[in-house]
Amino acid sequence: MRWSAGLLVIGGIIAGSAASPVFAQQPDLNAPDLILTNGKILTMDSQSRVVDALAIRDGKILALGSTAAMKPLAGAQTKVIDLGGKSVVPGLIDTHAHFKAAGLGEYVVNMSRAKTVAEALDAIKAFVANKKSGEWIIGSAWHPPSQLAEKRYLTRQEIDSVAPNNPVYLRTVGHFSMANSLALQKAGVEKNTPDPSGGSFEKDKSGELTGVLVETAIDRVEKAVPAWTEQDQIRQFKIAENALNSYGITSVVEGATEAKDIATLQKISLSGEATLRVGVMYRPEPPKEMAAWEALMSGNGASSGFGDDWLKFAGIKIFYDGGMTLKTALMRDEYPDSHDHYHGITQQTPERLKQLISICNRYNWRVGVHVVGDLGIDQVLDAFEAADKEKSIKDRRFVLIHASLITPEQMERAHRLGVRADFQNVFMWDKAATVERFLGKAVADRAVPTKTLIKIMGIDNLGAGTDFPVNPINPFLNMYIMVTRKDPNGHVYGASEAISREEALRLYTSAASRYMFDEGRKGTLQPGKLADLVVLSADFMMVPEEDIKNIKADMTLVGGKVVFQR
Repeated sequence: MRWSAGLLVIGGIIAGSAASPVFAQQPDLNAPDLILTNGKILTMDSQSRVVDALAIRDGKILALGSTAAMKPLAGAQTKVIDLGGKSVVPGLIDTHAHFKAAGLGEYVVNMSRAKTVAEALDAIKAFVANKKSGEWIIGSAWHPPSQLAEKRYLTRQEIDSVAPNNPVYLRTVGHFSMANSLALQKAGVEKNTPDPSGGSFEKDKSGELTGVLVETAIDRVEKAVPAWTEQDQIRQFKIAENALNSYGITSVVEGATEAKDIATLQKISLSGEATLRVGVMYRPEPPKEMAAWEALMSGNGASSGFGDDWLKFAGIKIFYDGGMTLKTALMRDEYPDSHDHYHGITQQTPERLKQLISICNRYNWRVGVHVVGDLGIDQVLDAFEAADKEKSIKDRRFVLIHASLITPEQMERAHRLGVRADFQNVFMWDKAATVERFLGKAVADRAVPTKTLIKIMGIDNLGAGTDFPVNPINPFLNMYIMVTRKDPNGHVYGASEAISREEALRLYTSAASRYMFDEGRKGTLQPGKLADLVVLSADFMMVPEEDIKNIKADMTLVGGKVVFQR
């Protein structure tokens, strides 16, 4: 389809082919910085229009239309790129990732390739060989229950065997971690250390510490790990931003951000070296006393939305339950193999959750809650409804983060409140079988019910992220799973919840932009919007279904500047 007028422009700058006297006398005054021609440009606007070409000036889209209409706009300094028929889509937006992990390759043990306990230990041993005695060893995020043939975590004794003289701390997906004896010692954890509320230091049958840390117990060891230097942190984030750009990602919501990371991101933004637009879900650890939480929320008067196009507060992140593959998601039904009426865990009581959210709402902070299980979602929605009675949240876009096992009636409750759901289909790529093993095939089939979410809540109230590094960052793999519901072995989970290609792309563009209230700034390719876009290696709408996951970003532009080129 073509624009009916042949050309769309910012009002008053250019009108058809007629030029004002000022334009005629100064031909470069309104000329674009860049024109892309001879492409297939998916605008993702409300009419799903497709054009040949677009013009960019001062970091924004100046005009779109046919190649014939765009070329005459060029001035002496305008760069023109012939796309040779390639497809272009708006810059992709990952609405939930912990993207700093993409910049840690040189700093942590890569645990993602380990398929057995022995391989995991070998990876640690090889990394330790290049470190000094006493130096902390940190692992990359990984998922032992799904990843390892043994379907279990490493013990501190096993880690000690390959790193006897170094404290070792191995993160997983945020709900479990592992530490060796030296790491526990440096954190002041011994077998008589009491478990914190909402977590535990796992022990074996003889009462000895295994080194596995559950939920809030993670914080005790995490705080003992030395911080990276400021220079290291800046470098890590810059590497990470470039890594996301290489996948066509131009904006991201950082899913659980510490204050020090916000400070680092601000330094990068102020330096003019940012290549990724970041919304931060600030995650302070809730203190025991509500007065202390209120002091955090009142702060210096900032609240959600504070910032600019490069760095902005998205809201406050609160953890509630665990995860499906960890057997910690809070479920209405007992876990299938439960012998003690086990339904999962929470990090807060329902009443405390209500208090935390109420205080956030009072100080104009939008809240996003990590919640996976259906009973957990019940209780989070209860808390949102309680907050709404005190002060309306209906136009604030509070967020159910993950909401993997949300039910239709819960979707209706969320929709009435104006609550978003931001989910991750890609979680099921390599973990669907584990979900099936722990919760049954019926639950695995209804996990991440994307088609029903769109039907009941409306696509504009949804977004699709990855929760990287828990899952792969690749947006085209994520969209492939949305469209096919397949795992790597070709097994289909919940075929009735598959969606169309256009819907999948909207969850990464026009719908995703609404997370940060940026629908007027990005998410579609229209005059006046930010020139964030991606040139693709293949036609997303036309390639065979199985090839969607293989699409790559050939070129990524942020604010009209090329930040990645293959």
